[in-house]
Amino acid sequence: MELAYIPSPSRGVIHLGPIPLRGYAFCIIIGVFVAVWLGNKRWIARGGRVGTVADIAVWAVPFGLLGGRLYHVITDYELYFSEGRDWVDAFKIWEGGLGIWGAIALGAVGAWIGCRRRGIPLPAWADALAPGIALAQAIGRWGNWFNQELYGKPTDLPWALHITSSTDGRVPGYYHPTFLYESLWCVGVALLVIWADRRFTLGHGRAFALYVAAYCTGRGWIEYMRIDDAHHILGVRLNVWTAIVVFVLAVTYFVLSAKKRPGREEVVEPGADAADGEAEEAEKADGAEKADGAEKTAEADSGETEADSREVSDEAGSAKKS
Repeated sequence: MELAYIPSPSRGVIHLGPIPLRGYAFCIIIGVFVAVWLGNKRWIARGGRVGTVADIAVWAVPFGLLGGRLYHVITDYELYFSEGRDWVDAFKIWEGGLGIWGAIALGAVGAWIGCRRRGIPLPAWADALAPGIALAQAIGRWGNWFNQELYGKPTDLPWALHITSSTDGRVPGYYHPTFLYESLWCVGVALLVIWADRRFTLGHGRAFALYVAAYCTGRGWIEYMRIDDAHHILGVRLNVWTAIVVFVLAVTYFVLSAKKRPGREEVVEPGADAADGEAEEAEKADGAEKADGAEKTAEADSGETEADSREVSDEAGSAKKS
């Protein structure tokens, strides 16, 4: 008898009338909101304007979703284009299947477009977003729990994941919850980036590079535990090779950037300080105008009171004469 395990949800979708509410989609949406919220706070702390992060995310998020889906479909094409499969399923993103490598790569293209439109350096924006992206991944991984997918090898550990579905080749049983391992790892990556950014004043894209390198480190060993079908190169899973290559690129960028551009950007959003100054001056002017109005009102009230006093005095004098 199993004493403890992580249960899988009986279903990953709830129908509200004709509208399906999918746990996977909710996890992705919540993750995006968290990333934008935290990124906005960090961007403002660096001297940027309120709302800039969200404006650029409008470009980055759709590109990221498209890139994540393309990477998944290309690397697992047999799930959609082999005999007996329906290629239309390649468009059903709500059923799961996003590759973080493609999401980051194409999402960066969207962010670059948004940054150019605002005259903002992409590395500075990426630094502000880095820990938020890691937290978004941590939340998004729970979408795999709703879909009962991406689990590891069989185990009898007390935190084993209980798989109950038998569709798509699944074998019900108890497995390593690799979705949970990666989720916790991503939370740790976010905390690491926040700490290192404050401790070493990272700039010019180095906070983002640290996030990428740290994530790849965890993804490498977690990928080894997974038992879902995957392409192999020299006996190693494709995503492990991808993690190694991306890790090397991130570390190389971090080192070269530190030598070429030490420190952090002094200005991350041109005109932000001027706009803040204008807003502050407008606020002061508004306050001064209100103060003048209050003073004039007080003077008017004082005049009315003085006039009333004189009128009462005159009336009293007339009464005495009578």
